[in-house]
Amino acid sequence: MTTTPLDTATIAIIASEEDHLAHNYHPLPVVIARGEGSWVTDVEGKRYLDLLSAYSALNFGHLHPAIVSVAQEQLGRLTLTSRAYHNDQLGVFADSLARLCGKDMVLPMNTGAEAVETGIKVARAWAYRVKGVPAGRAGIIVADGNFHGRTTTIVGFSDDPSARDDFGPYAPGFVSVPFGDAAAIEAAIDENTAAVLIEPIQGEAGIIVPPEGYLRAVREICTRHRVLFIADEIQSGLGRVGYTFACEREEVVPDVYLLGKALGGGILPVSAVVADRDVLGVIQPGEHGSTFGGNPLGAAVAHRVVEMLATGEFQRRALALGEHLEAKLDGLIGHGVTAVRVAGLWAGIDIDPAVGTGREIAEQLLRRGVLVKDTHGQTIRIAPPLVIRATELDWAIEQLRLVLQG
Repeated sequence: MTTTPLDTATIAIIASEEDHLAHNYHPLPVVIARGEGSWVTDVEGKRYLDLLSAYSALNFGHLHPAIVSVAQEQLGRLTLTSRAYHNDQLGVFADSLARLCGKDMVLPMNTGAEAVETGIKVARAWAYRVKGVPAGRAGIIVADGNFHGRTTTIVGFSDDPSARDDFGPYAPGFVSVPFGDAAAIEAAIDENTAAVLIEPIQGEAGIIVPPEGYLRAVREICTRHRVLFIADEIQSGLGRVGYTFACEREEVVPDVYLLGKALGGGILPVSAVVADRDVLGVIQPGEHGSTFGGNPLGAAVAHRVVEMLATGEFQRRALALGEHLEAKLDGLIGHGVTAVRVAGLWAGIDIDPAVGTGREIAEQLLRRGVLVKDTHGQTIRIAPPLVIRATELDWAIEQLRLVLQG
């Protein structure tokens, strides 16, 4: 496998990071300095097509002018108050997001992991205060292969050794069942079950799409057993799969949405838990919070994101381009690719071990000006900005074809 020598500036910056940053990531050897739309430029001036979108945080591309303009305007007015006071942006944002989700209430946070932790707290409080589960007994059902974040509670119910090992002891109260198996969820439910927490499509696992009817079955089971259905739409939501939410692929509405990543418009972290009043209303003052959660800068940016999604333009674009992408990727099966899974502008591509690992293919694509990321050894993920052009997708897939040919 050929390699390209790194430029002096790139080497120096990477060396500085290696010396002074904790090694909790293994980034590709490129140093990005600028971005616009679907493209980024490194410190030496080389351009790359970004097919990762910061794990779907950049659904609208780098520096989308409509998002940047509202951020710049708000930066000149007010950035932070804490929730000790009201601010003039939070209520407008919460109202718009609640309407987008078809729900009553919003609990704003910052990161996706915070949204998941908040959803867990809300589900437990609901179980005790509404359902009548005995204190300390509330259980939550999750799915094998899940990725909901890396806080100590969340990694406790992960089956990924790199996320879980050596970080215990772990919090009790979680039962994991096979993803895509609704019958296994029903079998795991008992009188103390508070919620089922799942990703409608598993992102970190490699864009794992469950069988048709799975989400509908989960919805019916949760309703029948009086259990909350919590959908982690942090990666799959907000236009990524051709719908506002991945649950809409099966016309399903969960009890609780967990949102993040793209909600901040690629500008700053914004996350939220969205549910009806009979669920989120269980949280009382002092029981949960965040200094930065609901800050006016984040609220202004997220409100603009919601306005953009409300038009449906980005969802329609992701759906159409996703069909185009799937047709192109299907042509690679048997030619260095063993399987492809696509949902809107989101794809998992399993690389034939005979041609390399996912990391090796990602590094070769980097040298051809295409940015992707590997996961679980043999899989690469594609999650382009929703503003990408069909011709740009075609060029990127052609680069992948050439890499696979060797």
